[in-house]
Amino acid sequence: MATNHDILYIKCDRNVEITKRTVTLGDIAVMESGNKTLLSKLKTMTLFKISEDKKQRYVISVLKIIECIHEKYPNLEVQSLGEPDMIVTYESKKTPPKWFHIIKAGFVTIVIFFGAAFSMMAFNNDVDITNLFDQIYIAVTGEEAKGFTMLELTYSIGVAVGSIGFFNHFGKRRFTVDPTPIEIEMRLYENDIQTTLIEAASRKGEELDVGKATPTSNHRT
Repeated sequence: MATNHDILYIKCDRNVEITKRTVTLGDIAVMESGNKTLLSKLKTMTLFKISEDKKQRYVISVLKIIECIHEKYPNLEVQSLGEPDMIVTYESKKTPPKWFHIIKAGFVTIVIFFGAAFSMMAFNNDVDITNLFDQIYIAVTGEEAKGFTMLELTYSIGVAVGSIGFFNHFGKRRFTVDPTPIEIEMRLYENDIQTTLIEAASRKGEELDVGKATPTSNHRT
């Protein structure tokens, strides 16, 4: 039972993935309160249920979560410390077989390898790197280059070392604690997707907000 002196601190991430159809408050939010008995009850409080076994996505306002809490505990003071809106994605526990992941990883590796090789060759051809090396070789030695020279060797090594240094890791080995450029771009991409989903749901009136009923099994954003 909540008293007038109880305070609940709630923190919601912007994106949460769940694998069960009964969504509880503890599944989508981190909470803290001096009333531990109340806290344990809130963690198991059901917000809504998903009946269909398929991927579904819901955009929920933190005010809707607070409304659900106040319906059961009207005297409880709730303070939100997280995101004002969150995305809850439901996915079934079914996972593809191991061989599928192996084939997928191999396909991605091949595409990246040949794509990167083609991009480098296109760049070298665009700047005419071969003619540039010939001119440098003549300027330094006074003779024309005959076949493969030290310039091509050092250039190839420099490209490899520069790429490894730029991406900040080689295999599983990370050189610094800073995030890699790929990780940064992936986080920016994820943030853009989440912002678009939230804004789209808000404009369409599909966001679960104060005064709206909990989602049905057919509701999607």
